[in-house]
Amino acid sequence: MWIAKTKAELRARLDVGSRPVVLVPTMGALHEGHASLISMAREKAGAKGIVIVSLFVNPIQFDRAGDLAAYPRPLETDLVVCETRGADGVFVPDAGEMYFPDRSITITENSLSEHLCGATRAGHFDGVCTVVLKLFLLTNCDAAVFGEKDFQQLAVIRRMVRDLDLRTEIIPHPTMRESDGLAMSSRNARLTPEHRADAPRIRRALLAAAGESDAATILRTAGEIIGQSHFARIDYLSLVDAETLTPTKSLEKPAVLACAVFYGEVRLIDHIAVTADA
Repeated sequence: MWIAKTKAELRARLDVGSRPVVLVPTMGALHEGHASLISMAREKAGAKGIVIVSLFVNPIQFDRAGDLAAYPRPLETDLVVCETRGADGVFVPDAGEMYFPDRSITITENSLSEHLCGATRAGHFDGVCTVVLKLFLLTNCDAAVFGEKDFQQLAVIRRMVRDLDLRTEIIPHPTMRESDGLAMSSRNARLTPEHRADAPRIRRALLAAAGESDAATILRTAGEIIGQSHFARIDYLSLVDAETLTPTKSLEKPAVLACAVFYGEVRLIDHIAVTADA
């Protein structure tokens, strides 16, 4: 498995003509969820293709300096995961390699990103779209694998691919969970023992609420269960149209119940599909 730290090194490694090239964009701190993405990429690439994992903590998608500073960066452990799961190469740039000091171009999505995480994290999806497009261009990838846990991110990336006529196929992977239901996240490692023990209530709240029959009860049920915690603070809890990601009070079309919850300074997200016959 090769490692490239610069764009020039990456391009040199990719000048071999092997296809398809399948990208797994990550910010590192890899867990079993990420490992599953790499395995899916390996399956998609086949024996003749190339799987590339990017490990880059993208500074322009963080809205809180403290969150960026505290984000874990266990590079050696990450490289082991990449190699074990079949990656051919890993791209590990620093911020100075990815962004010019006087950069002035940003990719902006202004519909799907207006609500949920986009409403509370100014500029977040601009940063996501910009770095993902750069990675697509740098790797010239045929496909890229994204986890469904970040379902708004997945929707935004798909929209970017559609609207900009990009050739990259977007491959979704189901949310991976711990045995107690908590969605796997690199941020879970930053939870205190007390917070980690309490955090599975997020999943319990969503499951209980999804069984209700109307929007108001769905939101109330989830809010009450999360609100019973002495540690959890709701950033948002919203029922949105599954296609437009705009808030909805109707269950006539597929909907998604989504939330972001703070435990101290650690922000966790999760969601669940909701239908009229749930």
